[in-house]
Amino acid sequence: MYDWIADHQKVLSVCASFGSVIIWLVYAQLLYLGFRRQRSPRLIINRGRNKDVNALCLISNMSAEVVFIEYIIAELETSEGTITMDVTDFEQEYDEGDEDPVEQRSQSVPDQRSLSVMDNVRQGPMESGGFLHIGTFSELIQRLARDEGILMHGDAPHGDLEFTRITLRLIGIYGPENMPIGAERSFDLTVNADTLTLRPASWDTKRLASLWERRKLRKTLEKLNATDFSSASSFRHVDREENDENRSVAEQASKKPRCNDTA
Repeated sequence: MYDWIADHQKVLSVCASFGSVIIWLVYAQLLYLGFRRQRSPRLIINRGRNKDVNALCLISNMSAEVVFIEYIIAELETSEGTITMDVTDFEQEYDEGDEDPVEQRSQSVPDQRSLSVMDNVRQGPMESGGFLHIGTFSELIQRLARDEGILMHGDAPHGDLEFTRITLRLIGIYGPENMPIGAERSFDLTVNADTLTLRPASWDTKRLASLWERRKLRKTLEKLNATDFSSASSFRHVDREENDENRSVAEQASKKPRCNDTA
């Protein structure tokens, strides 16, 4: 045995060196994957509690560090255009008499008041492993439709108008990094017996974390901050356009000179 080792000493030395290189490469790869995992932000957009439009829109931070949420943009695609709105602040409406004296007294407590602020403002840091919700998908759709003046019949639009897809887009800052990060996910909408059904368009949330995407997000973030963006729309009101066209045709017809018969 010792004689065989002595005879093949050079070959065994080369094999040992080659094996050491492979081990170090594997170890370096594991270190790199661990570092990349810690530096890669991951935000999840999902539905919770239900599977239809009454489901909560959940946002989860699965990153290793804190993510500061800057903007939450909702985009509603319809058969007549697209409606885009900043839904970072959770809209809540109250009518007179909605709160009884007990609830009013509870709101006067500082802790309850701070909780109320957190329930209405979605801009801020989200801890690793934490989550929040921005209301139900139905509330988001109603909010977008109300901003555009669309008449609703339950959860579905009135008339021939159709809602086809709703997209949620997040823009935030990850840990100590200067460049923003983002995430987006779309949900298809279909009408079933005057109610909207909700189905994810993809199995996972799309991460916007590449260098090109982050530069694009930075330009978008600068534009949003400079213009105080709240909503935008390419929605086309067909009924209004038809009424305007009919009105213009009638006005043009009334302005045409009439020929009088001469005796």
